Amino acid sequence: MSDDNTTPLTEDEDIKFLAEKTDLSPLQARELIARFGRDRNKLLEEAKKFKAES
Repeated sequence: MSDDNTTPLTEDEDIKFLAEKTDLSPLQARELIARFGRDRNKLLEEAKKFKAES
């Protein structure tokens, strides 16, 4: 994903994966990736916690 924020979020495969698997928005998925990296198993764990806190 480019840093100029003109690339749609759904073109980032990890954001798309996380949003589809967890029902998070692409923006929420991007936030989790920024905080925890791109390990998909870790992201899925954190997404469950994130949704539970919301």
